[in-house]
Amino acid sequence: MSVENVLKAIQENNIEWVDFRFVDLAGRAHHISLPASAVDADTFVNGVAFDGSSIQGFRGIEESDMVMMPDPEATYVDPFTAHPTLNVMCDIFTPDGERYERDPRSIAVKAEAFLKESGVGTAAFFAPESEFFIFDDVRYESGTNSSSYYVDSEEASWNTNRKEEGGNLGFKVRTKGGYVPVAPVDTQQDIRSEMCRLLEEAGLSIERHHHEVATAGQAEINFRFDTLKKTADNLLVYKYIVHNTARQYGKVATFMPKPLFGDNGSGMHVHQSIFDGDSPLFYDKAGYANLSEMALHYIGGILYHAPALIALTNPSTNSFKRLVPGYEAPVNLVYSKGNRSAAVRIPVAAVTPKGCRIEFRTPDSTANPYLAFSAMLMAGLDGIKRKINPTELGYGPLDKNIYDLSDADKENIRSVPASLEEALDALAADNEFLTEGGVFTKEFIDNYINLKRDEAKAVAIRIHPHEYSLYFDC
Repeated sequence: MSVENVLKAIQENNIEWVDFRFVDLAGRAHHISLPASAVDADTFVNGVAFDGSSIQGFRGIEESDMVMMPDPEATYVDPFTAHPTLNVMCDIFTPDGERYERDPRSIAVKAEAFLKESGVGTAAFFAPESEFFIFDDVRYESGTNSSSYYVDSEEASWNTNRKEEGGNLGFKVRTKGGYVPVAPVDTQQDIRSEMCRLLEEAGLSIERHHHEVATAGQAEINFRFDTLKKTADNLLVYKYIVHNTARQYGKVATFMPKPLFGDNGSGMHVHQSIFDGDSPLFYDKAGYANLSEMALHYIGGILYHAPALIALTNPSTNSFKRLVPGYEAPVNLVYSKGNRSAAVRIPVAAVTPKGCRIEFRTPDSTANPYLAFSAMLMAGLDGIKRKINPTELGYGPLDKNIYDLSDADKENIRSVPASLEEALDALAADNEFLTEGGVFTKEFIDNYINLKRDEAKAVAIRIHPHEYSLYFDC
């Protein structure tokens, strides 16, 4: 959409407010609203000022002035505001007109440009499967003398014996038994359908929705693939609409990877492929699972750099509560066709040449999508450049249920890092593939590692409630 068309849409939709948004290092959106009467063509040239020192990981107070530059291609009408509002995604610039190197969206722009300059292809396409939970009640605290969390859901397995006004109606979702049941077990058909309706209105193309494996309202909505930056934009819209639709229903949605102990967590499986114009580059009918040599080298790059990559695709301490064996978590750094126990899966059901792709199953939705997608692309391109053969490095293919293998058979299978600290150590040791072409800068990576180490330390030094169960009577 051109600037002219954006201004026309403001008039035609009787927009009262224009909401300018940007994303921080953690992937959370922030916004400033201007009266629609104050927005004109110059706004898209001069931008909207904000205080960068108030955003974690951005600038110090001595150099806090920053500018949001609106992107007329990334707009949609907000479905939740009482006053008609148009949301506009922005890039971040310094006051002297330079792109801000810590702006995650600018890194996505540079990654897409690097792909084209490499001569490998013209566009990388991404499609995330971002799972989430819908709860009825959430309470938590972390203080000096107490630390606790509590979540509840009307359909949770632990509520089969709960006394309710009017009687308990049963039909709860069994632990690890929530994959695509019909109503009345699945209580959230309508709320997911409403989410999909609003997502379609915002410009996303919805493919399907369903209940996921875990009890207590785990859900998944799939939207159609797009280019790297556009898909990251769409994922922010997706999370915004999921969160606020749940709120309108008197519920709460979370993309936290592991909010429940003893049941499946929520991942963000990321499908990806590279095209040259209209030609798919990952397809070869003669190859393993219809994959081209380029696709295998891309997989090699993903798996080779995976320990470092995971610091960006699974960037929370909670991520590693999900990345444990036994809950369909893809902790094994191998590739396989149709095998969900492998970190990289090649979908083989009803796949066309243009639909041929690889699926990296390890990521989760605590990732900043601009950073995570860019990092995955850079790892894959490094694999293509260096012709990294995943089979020669012992990364598969492994077409077996890895969880059922003997300990001896598992000995040579490399696993993901066991903690955020381990992943950050790996990123500190292996980041040159990210700095190719200046896509990520060394300063950005160092700053990111320091911020995430602070998060890991904040969790590590706190007293865990389960420690009382283990040690109070010592």
